[in-house]
Amino acid sequence: MNPAVSPDQLQAWQAQLDCGFPQVADVFAACMADARARLSAEGLDDYLTQARTLGKMGRGVEPVLIFLQEWPGIAARVGEDALSPVMAAVRVMTKSPNGHAIAPFLQALATVARRLPTQAQLQHYLDVSLLLMERTSTSIHGTHKTYASPSLALFFEKSAQLLELLSLQGLSNWVDYGIRNYSHHPEQQREYFRLTSADSRAVLQRERHGTLLVDHIRALDLYLQALWNDGDVLVPYSTTFDVQRHPMPYFDAMGIRLPDVYDERAGISGIDRYRAALAHMAAHRRWSTPIFADNFSPAQRLAIECFEDARVDALAVREYPGLKRIFKALHPTPVEGACNPATHSCLRHRLACLSRALFDPPRRFENVQIADWIQRFHALLAHGASSTSEIAGLALSYLGKTRLQSDQLPNTWFADTEVDYRDDNRHLWRFHELSDDEEMFDDDRKTPSKEEIQSLPPRHYPEWDYTSQTFRPDWVSLYERLHPSANPADIDALLAKHGALAKRLKRLLDLLKPQDKVRVRYQEDGSELDLDVAIRSLIDLRAGSQPDARINMSHTTDGRSIAVTLLLDLSESLNEKARGSEQTVLQLSQEAVSLLAWAIEQLGDPFAIAGFHSNTRHDVRYFHIKGFGERWGDEVKARLAAMQAGYSTRMGAAMRHAAHTLGTQRADKKLLLVLTDGQPSDIDTQDERLLIDDAHQAVRELDTQGIFTYCINLDAAADAYVSDIFGRQYTVIDNIARLPEQLPRLFMALTR
Repeated sequence: MNPAVSPDQLQAWQAQLDCGFPQVADVFAACMADARARLSAEGLDDYLTQARTLGKMGRGVEPVLIFLQEWPGIAARVGEDALSPVMAAVRVMTKSPNGHAIAPFLQALATVARRLPTQAQLQHYLDVSLLLMERTSTSIHGTHKTYASPSLALFFEKSAQLLELLSLQGLSNWVDYGIRNYSHHPEQQREYFRLTSADSRAVLQRERHGTLLVDHIRALDLYLQALWNDGDVLVPYSTTFDVQRHPMPYFDAMGIRLPDVYDERAGISGIDRYRAALAHMAAHRRWSTPIFADNFSPAQRLAIECFEDARVDALAVREYPGLKRIFKALHPTPVEGACNPATHSCLRHRLACLSRALFDPPRRFENVQIADWIQRFHALLAHGASSTSEIAGLALSYLGKTRLQSDQLPNTWFADTEVDYRDDNRHLWRFHELSDDEEMFDDDRKTPSKEEIQSLPPRHYPEWDYTSQTFRPDWVSLYERLHPSANPADIDALLAKHGALAKRLKRLLDLLKPQDKVRVRYQEDGSELDLDVAIRSLIDLRAGSQPDARINMSHTTDGRSIAVTLLLDLSESLNEKARGSEQTVLQLSQEAVSLLAWAIEQLGDPFAIAGFHSNTRHDVRYFHIKGFGERWGDEVKARLAAMQAGYSTRMGAAMRHAAHTLGTQRADKKLLLVLTDGQPSDIDTQDERLLIDDAHQAVRELDTQGIFTYCINLDAAADAYVSDIFGRQYTVIDNIARLPEQLPRLFMALTR
């Protein structure tokens, strides 16, 4: 223990500090006792010198008070030498209009130092902070006046939270994005660095470490469907911004809710943690039956939930034994006797011990009762899957036998009791009467509409901002769904209308069809024996030479290997009458697409048809009309017959989404054919160049993926913008009335 500070020594230190704030005098003795215990003699002298400097800066008592209380702990963690760069940063802020940010800077420093325990890391943080200050402090052109950064103090307030989620490089990237996009928009800049704007959260998610749900939602959908025959919607919830409480996975009428990100834990990867959570909830959905909660106390409900969670886990492991390793690794291991019943309610602790013991032999625990209840638990499961009501009876019996008077204490022991792959069990309870204490999670008001059920969860795509030369991550929400159907006979009538054109096209198509089979010889495995080679090998064998084992041959077609996606712009402008025709652009497009689909079917090329329109960046709609695995038949014709036009044209996101399915096709050439009648636009975008440049960026992205993009534009004024998007990869059809004839011919020319 350190000796007490003598009054003379304390007086000498006060004289060195030379600070007259009464708030400082109240805590000075305690601060100096802490500083003397943590700092060297030289470090203590520097500590007082810099505290004196802060007190004389004219920023009030707060900076010096924070410094006196926090610096000894920071120095013990990072090193006393870190004081020099920290105070250098303070002096830079003092000489600028950002002096008000010194107190938030010092206040955050202790938490920052816990995340960045080396001087090099702390220096990187200081560099990022000063760069933000320099780039967002606004100077008035033609004057020497500079205004304070709107976001610097906000950044310091959020820096501890940000460093919990981001690496130093991720933090630097997040700050850099905010500077480049919002340096001249003070209010938007505040929203970004306050973490309240969608853009800010999206960039934060992009820079986070760990396994993001949005990156694996398709694979997890397939996992849930294949192993559990469950096709419910997976919906992420944020773990970033709800720091007061820690939400748990759950499911209700709206879908299955999972954390937006999982880090690796206990040797279990993020994707396996998602699989564990889904397996547990799928097991509940298969084997659990809701029971009425009105007559159960909170302690009884807690015990029932623990036993039911253990039951469905055991049943899941019985069906898929590989889950046991994951469940066992993710389940906390409470220490027997860690909870003191004299000071805490230990019911949660005892239930966690029992739950953990189900994965390990009971001899791990000193409590002999645990072995008895495990035996009863497994005996119940041995008679079959059992039921929720039966396991509830076992749980109530356990509670009655083991309950202690201290279980009523208000202080509950939570350490090592939270099993985070398990859901919150809201689905397990029903209530006879509604009250302010219980929430009816199956309330009819929460039932999704038919349209919401049919639509898949949104895909989020970036959008290129040419003004800052950056991608806005997850900026566009795209909803895909199957196109509604109408009468397929309408399409048959359109094809009959163009019967003469179809006959002419048929002659051209015959020239493009794959030619006869070509033999591929000298194969070790093949469809048939190559007699010439086989006889030669036999002669070599009898002559004592090494025979050639490649005595088989196979066949391949000498011709096309092309996959095509036809992407249709279904914006409102298609409802206008075409020039020189009584038909609308939509009707002519319908005829042209029908003929093109018929032509591609004749060629045998794999092809898909999709349409899109948009209503702001939050609602881009992508309609599947024909998939690659579907034949050209009545179902596809029925969707094509129901084509309708509306809303706007956010082309870049639709092209990126079309590339997802097209990119998976096994073809030598992949063609994305875009049929549109105007330039990209949307009602939430005032700058018309923004979506044009984004569409151009999408074309470049697809080109790197080996997808050739070509545009057929029906706008007579398209030359002003279409080359900016597609370069030379476009055709403008001035006479729209000839579209049904020209579209199939153009396709054949492109794929000849």
